Order: sequence, then C-alpha cells, then structure tokens
Amino acid sequence: MGIQIEVVAGHPVNDEVERVLGLAEAVGEPVTVTFVWEGCAEAERAVLVPAATLALWEHWAPSAYPASDPGDGNRAESERPELAHPAEFGAFTLFRRRVGGRTAVARGGVVVAELLDPGEAHWLQTQARDVRQGFMDPKQKAAFEEFLARQPPVDEQ
Repeated sequence: MGIQIEVVAGHPVNDEVERVLGLAEAVGEPVTVTFVWEGCAEAERAVLVPAATLALWEHWAPSAYPASDPGDGNRAESERPELAHPAEFGAFTLFRRRVGGRTAVARGGVVVAELLDPGEAHWLQTQARDVRQGFMDPKQKAAFEEFLARQPPVDEQ
C-alpha cells in the first residue's frame, strides 16, 4: 500500500519547507502536505509525489486527469494563478505551472517531485494501479498461455 505521511508546514520558512521536500525525496513515496502560507487565510493541501513515482503513474494511467467537471463552467480559466518568480527554499526551487495547477520541485536543476492536487494524485494512483494489474508483459503472457495449454479440458477434470 505504501507509506502514508501527513506533514503540516505552518507559516513555512526556508528550513521547514526544505525539510518537508527532503523527506519526500528520501522516502520515495507520496507525502500529503498542508501549507499554511503567511498572509493566507486558507491552508493549501497538496500531495508531493516523487518524480519517478509520478512518471510511473502517468505511464500506466490510460488518460489525463480530467481538467474540470462539466458543471464548472469557466471556473478553471477564471482561477488561473498569476505568473510568479520561482520560489526558492534552500536547495529546492518550486516552479508553479499556470495551467493544470501543478508545482514542479527542482533540486540542482533536476525535477525531483511535483506538488499535485490531492484529488489528481489519488485519481492517477488508482488509474495506474488498475491498468497495471491487468497488464502482462510478453514473457509473462507466454508463460501463462503455456500453463493454460498444459491444463486438461474442463470436462476431464
């Protein structure tokens, strides 16, 4: 099932955010993070997904996460975040994307993780798991077909 870690970064400062990002990188598993940014009334929840895990999920997920529900109207266009300079927290730099709501986390010029909306992270993980469980690589498929060929017919059992 994986490791479930919940982290709250209250009024994040460089050291605190760097520790959270380092934790996710070291664990190699998704980490649910709640940021309470200074000057903001609402907490921001996100799932910090290591780049390799996200690549695996996106490989197996059959399609992209739906951008919005049909009943949302033009909400996605009206809530597009403003372009801002990358935010630096120690060795990590956060690059917020204007489209899709993701934030790439880079260290030393390499993307090591991404902050995703919890709903998108759950959807991707579920889709990837479901597709992967139904997949057989060619060697496994050949072995299974050979196994089935050796089985006696159903009426003889």
